[in-house]
Amino acid sequence: MNLRHLFYFWKVANAGSVTRAGEELHLTPQTVSGQVQQLERDLGRELFMRRGRRLELTEDGKFVLGYAKEIFALQSELEVMVRQQRTGRPSAFRIGVADAVPKTLAYRLLEPALQLPNPHRVVCTEWRLDSLLSELAVHRLDLVVADLPLPDTAEVRAFSHRLGDSPVSFLAEPSLAERCRRQPFPGCLDGAPMLLPGSDSAMRAKLVRWFGKLKLRPRVVGEFDGSSLMAAFGETGFGVFAAPSVLAEELHERHGVVQIAETRDIMAEYFAISVERHLTHPCVQAITQAARHRIFRAAAA
Repeated sequence: MNLRHLFYFWKVANAGSVTRAGEELHLTPQTVSGQVQQLERDLGRELFMRRGRRLELTEDGKFVLGYAKEIFALQSELEVMVRQQRTGRPSAFRIGVADAVPKTLAYRLLEPALQLPNPHRVVCTEWRLDSLLSELAVHRLDLVVADLPLPDTAEVRAFSHRLGDSPVSFLAEPSLAERCRRQPFPGCLDGAPMLLPGSDSAMRAKLVRWFGKLKLRPRVVGEFDGSSLMAAFGETGFGVFAAPSVLAEELHERHGVVQIAETRDIMAEYFAISVERHLTHPCVQAITQAARHRIFRAAAA
């Protein structure tokens, strides 16, 4: 397949007609039409159908257009990145953070990338893990930070690099925490108002299994996709919530919540997912080294 033919097809699809595409390309309509027809012959599919004076994409045309958009978007991005390197402007480091990763922890993990001698412009995206992995697969992201390794079912060739783990603390507003401490842990959680992470969080599944193993039945009063919102509700005394112990002190300073108890039966784990088997990007190296030797090392001490 000739990429020039694909480019002309892309321009016609965006313009809605061969004539307008020809005007943008400074080519005759016959030339543009001939290139598109050659692409259709190469693919063995009709990409357009005529509706009055306007061309409309066939289902095959819509399928091809999706790939054309990605190809020419990457081309434009490549041109921008090369120009930035030539002019000495910071290159972009694109990282995805899964929704389930606490934002305060995400900042701690990403901060070392901002402190490198050669500056990088950090472009951070927060999304569902499956969506982030799709972006990683087409190289729109350099790294994904998640609370679980690459799922076995993921249709992405990538590698999980363990950043570290932390015991889990149960936290609450001081008066609620004091009431819970009147009974031995973990039995004090039985019947206690509980705030749970959303269904996409690995922590959610671990908590549910742990409660079941110990035959505990906390009273679930809220479920939250975002850890910051869950901590805000916990601050009001609405319920007890679980968080990585590495964040317990910061959560106390920000939200006034205190620790009821800590358990190592549940460990909060975090991973860097990359298309690289051996990490070479300086930002990724800075993140992984800081996580393993400073952030999570303190939690393990």
